[in-house]
Amino acid sequence: MPDGVASRLAPLLTKIMLGEDRDAVVELPIRVRAWDGSSVGPAGAPTFVVRHRRALRRLLWKPGEMGLVRAYVAGELDIEGDVFAALGAVQRVMRSGDRPIVLSSDDKRDIVKTAVTLGAVGPEPKPPPEEFPSGRHGDAAGPLGGPAEFFARMLGPEMAHGTGRWDQAVDLEDAQRAAVESVTLRLDLFRGARVLDLNAGWGAFALHAAEQHGVRVIGLVRTGEQGDHIRARAEAAGLADRVEPRSWDLATAGDGPYDAIVGLSGVEALERSTERLYELLAPGGRLLLQQPVRRPGPHRVRRTFTTSYMFPEDGELRPLGEIVGELEDAGLEVRGVGALREQHARTLRAWAANLQRRWTECAELAGPGRARVWLLYLAASALACESGRIGVHEICAVRRDRDGRAGVTLVGEPAVQGAAGS
Repeated sequence: MPDGVASRLAPLLTKIMLGEDRDAVVELPIRVRAWDGSSVGPAGAPTFVVRHRRALRRLLWKPGEMGLVRAYVAGELDIEGDVFAALGAVQRVMRSGDRPIVLSSDDKRDIVKTAVTLGAVGPEPKPPPEEFPSGRHGDAAGPLGGPAEFFARMLGPEMAHGTGRWDQAVDLEDAQRAAVESVTLRLDLFRGARVLDLNAGWGAFALHAAEQHGVRVIGLVRTGEQGDHIRARAEAAGLADRVEPRSWDLATAGDGPYDAIVGLSGVEALERSTERLYELLAPGGRLLLQQPVRRPGPHRVRRTFTTSYMFPEDGELRPLGEIVGELEDAGLEVRGVGALREQHARTLRAWAANLQRRWTECAELAGPGRARVWLLYLAASALACESGRIGVHEICAVRRDRDGRAGVTLVGEPAVQGAAGS
């Protein structure tokens, strides 16, 4: 049905999703289907389905990223076809940290006039319940507070949350096994070593290191569900005396010393006190961090999808040099830095594929809105990695002893692929 609401909706969406940046765009590179069944746009293109007038009203009040996200999470706007292609087509909207959409006075008048004829004018709709209240952090666990069954379906049966190693892997499970073992080998773990896992997640690294290398692991977790899951798995594997989950606060790690500290960031940035990490490491102790980073340069802090729905406290990424500088200032010696950007993008795509493949189950377990948040975040993050707008780096460091010796150094190197632009 070529006529109807869609023919008026498409030019309107072009303005409120691209603003003044639409100069070189004749129309949105997507297909639009409206609530009356009419459609317009290139055949075969990913389709944005506007199911309710409220979706348009959200975009009128919040042009650009936040309006689009709210409508999608609320189920008032849907995406049919390849979600990666759909977001790639409107990638300007999803670039967290860029300036917000700018509309001219003429644009605003045209938008309001068209919106009136479509019956989409009214008060600003309330944000979806999945959004953190403005100025508040809400549940500190955020999206990581869902049930273990949901994450098992999205992350895979071992629920490993770090960047997979895809060099010789045939699937996600294989890539995650290779990644976990790669980390333990580079830390040169020895039987009886004390290890602090800064982000234990669901315990994949901690349980592997304890079982395969005989180490004792203190794992910090964000949620009670994560802690209960790790305890149950450790007890079932006979590792209850070697794997202990503790709360997220770094103070619960005690006074050390630890022979090794590892932080696998997964989907979120890990903000930990570098001075505290130095204090916790034994002389000669090793530190390995995997951290999402952004490009250096000026960065405008604003409310984005990530800080509104995923990680309110640490959603803003920092440049690699700033993180390395803080580690060095704390007294640690950085021994190696490697780029994992392409590896991380492939991991994100694999998680998104799992989520889409088991969508009905995942939506029932986490709720449809939360499942939509995760799919949007994984897809947008993968695209950002692939384009080089964000990167993921592995940073290896040691604490020297009083004579300046580093003890047993980190062995091996992280896979370095296409580091330029990270």
